[in-house]
Amino acid sequence: MANVAQRYNNRDSSELIVGSNLFSFADQFLSVKTKAKKDKVNIVTLGCSKNIVDSEVLLTQLKGNKIDATHESEKDDANIVVINTCGFIDNAKQESIDTILRYVDAKQEGLVEKVYVTGCLSQRYREDLKTEIPDVDDWFGTMELSLLLKRLNANYKHELIGERVLTTSNHYAYLKISEGCDRPCSFCAIPIMRGKHVSKPIEQIVSEAKNLVKHGTKEILLIAQDSTYYGLDLYKKRNLAHLLDQLSMVEGLEWIRLHYAFPTGFPEDVLTVMSERDNICNYLDIPLQHGSTKMLSLMRRGTTREKTEELLHTIREKVPGIAIRTTMIAGHPGEGEAEFEEMMSFIERTRFERLGVFTYSHEEHTHAFSMKDDVPEKIKLERADRVMELQENISDEINQQKIGQVLKVLIDRKEGEHFIGRTEFDSPEVDNEVLVNAENSYLRIGDFSKIRITDATAFDLYGEAVE
Repeated sequence: MANVAQRYNNRDSSELIVGSNLFSFADQFLSVKTKAKKDKVNIVTLGCSKNIVDSEVLLTQLKGNKIDATHESEKDDANIVVINTCGFIDNAKQESIDTILRYVDAKQEGLVEKVYVTGCLSQRYREDLKTEIPDVDDWFGTMELSLLLKRLNANYKHELIGERVLTTSNHYAYLKISEGCDRPCSFCAIPIMRGKHVSKPIEQIVSEAKNLVKHGTKEILLIAQDSTYYGLDLYKKRNLAHLLDQLSMVEGLEWIRLHYAFPTGFPEDVLTVMSERDNICNYLDIPLQHGSTKMLSLMRRGTTREKTEELLHTIREKVPGIAIRTTMIAGHPGEGEAEFEEMMSFIERTRFERLGVFTYSHEEHTHAFSMKDDVPEKIKLERADRVMELQENISDEINQQKIGQVLKVLIDRKEGEHFIGRTEFDSPEVDNEVLVNAENSYLRIGDFSKIRITDATAFDLYGEAVE
């Protein structure tokens, strides 16, 4: 964070980043001449799906207070901006800082009136940021929604708990089942930013799911910092299986997708429910982070490569045909060439259906920050590239086997000449997509369609609608 002040003093005010989109000040803001008669709030979200949920809750509360509010609007008519930041790793922090600075520039140009910052970066670095970016009107932590609402002249309405205005398409929605994390992972600052693990009651989660379905949601993506831990604080036992069982009985809910299961202590009764319920996707996002027992120990993951392989074997045995998504970290302190090759061998043997990789980020106040960051950045990037080259080959081989199969596909959008959707083995944004030529078929966005796969690449499938 030491470069923020320098970046602030040397910033270029010619362009503005809104989420992942780039807008020219000249094109987007010149029409703003006078203050609007009524405040309008634009919420900008950076980072993970958990931040998306937080922004949706904020949006719902503002609308419930009859305040005009939008999410990542491309129009230039909002006079108040709320930036929901990410503070997880260096790249995410830099994106958050750049976005804040560009909106501060917009404020100085008279293009917006107020800039507020919330989310993980604000929670983690608030005091430093107050000094380094004084033109931000106020800063709020991850658990300070009521304070932010008060600043926006709104009241927290308890009757809106469980209600959500979605920022995604209505046919799918993220549903947060808990907040915070109790794990001691060496590299992770999430407990600093999000606090201890707190489970949401099953009744509240089911009620929220019913409300979402009532408004057209067909797929719910369950998210948490650690879904494996769900229920230990409330029910004194791991209660994820019971939660899934209750959600599977929500009428009209066609897909339930489980994300971010910690491998240590994974409750195997989840697999039984998954195999018995047709509307629970044969999909599991289980971040493993490495394939070397030495590195798993240094990362404080509480497991070994051998135990991890046993768990993966059990998962695939109890849920045949399941797609497993995982993430790996390249370049954690202590990772020599031997440990990296062990991870590569682990990936090659295990053949994950979906895999992503991060380079290690040396984060203040984490356990690993006390260790020497001994893998050069160039080597981290080279190792990450090697992991993805290996995974590309694995993914291509798996996808080629799907040619000729007829798959159930949820249509997400139309883009250019194609309708684009996903199978039960794919989560939005991060996984494979199915492309169907729009000239040959008419498909409705948000509907399920039967698609025969006619071709495949490493990360995409191509198909045609089956009558």
